[in-house]
Amino acid sequence: MARELVAMALRFLREYVRASDLGVAAAVLFVCSAARSRLSSRPGEPMLWPVVGIIPTLFAHLAIGDVYDWGAAVLSRCRGTFPYRGTWGGGSSGVITSVPANVEHVLKANFDNYPKGPYYRERFVELLGDGIFNADGDSWRAQRKAASAEMHSARFLQFSAATIQRLVRGRLVPLLETLSERGHSVDLQDVLLRFAFDNICAAAFGVEAGCLADGLPDVPFARAFERATELSLTRFYTPPFIWKPKRLLGVGSERALVDAARAVREFAERTVADRRAELRKVGDLASRCDLLSRLMSSSPPPADADAGPAAGYSDEFLRDFCISFILAGRDTSSVALTWFFWLLASHPDVEARVLDDIARSGGGDVGAMDYLHAALTESMRLYPPVPVDFKEALEDDVLPDGTPVRARQRVIYFTCAMGRDKATWGPDCLEFRPERWLNKSGAFAGGAESPYKYVVFNAGPRLCVGKRFAYTQMKTVAAAALARFRVEVLPGQEVKPKLNTTLYMKNGLKVRFVAREQRHELGHPVPAAADLAGED
Repeated sequence: MARELVAMALRFLREYVRASDLGVAAAVLFVCSAARSRLSSRPGEPMLWPVVGIIPTLFAHLAIGDVYDWGAAVLSRCRGTFPYRGTWGGGSSGVITSVPANVEHVLKANFDNYPKGPYYRERFVELLGDGIFNADGDSWRAQRKAASAEMHSARFLQFSAATIQRLVRGRLVPLLETLSERGHSVDLQDVLLRFAFDNICAAAFGVEAGCLADGLPDVPFARAFERATELSLTRFYTPPFIWKPKRLLGVGSERALVDAARAVREFAERTVADRRAELRKVGDLASRCDLLSRLMSSSPPPADADAGPAAGYSDEFLRDFCISFILAGRDTSSVALTWFFWLLASHPDVEARVLDDIARSGGGDVGAMDYLHAALTESMRLYPPVPVDFKEALEDDVLPDGTPVRARQRVIYFTCAMGRDKATWGPDCLEFRPERWLNKSGAFAGGAESPYKYVVFNAGPRLCVGKRFAYTQMKTVAAAALARFRVEVLPGQEVKPKLNTTLYMKNGLKVRFVAREQRHELGHPVPAAADLAGED
């Protein structure tokens, strides 16, 4: 019966309906749907087109290169929140917000309803496995507890600070001195990414990656890690009906992702196996302070208080945990420093105060550099390393501003827009002014600000456990470089962010390092980079 009905319908279409009729009907339907969508939306909201949703508008601003500015402007017109929808069948819909109360609701008040969710995990599973940045529920809690215990221990803090100092003095400063002596320019973003990768590998695995070795060599592990990260990110803007078949068939970018992720995981597995062998041979790892060794030497707490001693962490746990740690630490601090140096080059008054701060501290005690801390914090307000983040709702919910969220929809909080919101930061919100983070005595007072309006390091239960580590690394690098060199940004560059989960500069940042005639002393004036643009 069903076959006969289908056959009759097909005969009717062939005999009485022309292709032009179908085209006209589809066009009318499209126009009516678009008109309905426009009339039902609030003033200022972006157009959600039939079938393709917000994609045409998004791609138009991607082509222009102003997607972050566009998003901030739209959120400002819409009082901080608007709905979005991707292509039909893509499974992407929800709301985008910059309202601190909404962010607090998602990250704290209703935390259990907003995990990272399967949408995020599926896109990073080849690289991160079940690591902390790809985990939810009990798995995430166990890793979070382990990370907090080890990373906040006095032993790891001393080790990581010493590792940073050793890399700065032994690798970074000699490289900058060589570049300065030869008058060569360099991509600052690339140098800082290399430094961060060396540092994070030393802290996580206790191994020398060698990215800052003489000649800035190509390092297979670093190359594979970067490739795997980039290819994982393509899944966020490629429709599932395209990348999932490619994954199933093992072709194209999906094949390349599998190969790159395999290289990363094999390196991590070899390192874990070698450390296991060392532990069996010598009996303990007391002489090692890296994160892998500390975790391998400890045992997770038993799930049941009445149970016996827990077994050690599995090799898979250690592998995934350390890979996640490298992902978190490699890009964010190096990208934040790149934007910081770029801002400093056009703000000589801020640079002078930073140099005074370094001089007062003797150049070594980064914990005492309050103005440098404020300047880095202010730089990340304007250019957050992670410009956008999201969580996925388990159940229907209503945000504090009255916006409904359905189960499986995503709440995207636009960190980049939050830092530029006039209602939150005042009429000078677009100005680079570190003084907003200082109290009257000049001490850093940023801790008084709500973490839900400054979510650079996340907030709530998922507050970044490496925040202190990141600040120590950034302040040590900035202090060492600025005390010795003027950082001149070469003129004629197009400096703009790249659309990514990390706010890279799209074209990098070409700079020259010019040795200061004398180490900076209190009150010594600092020439602006713009004043030196004509020098060769």
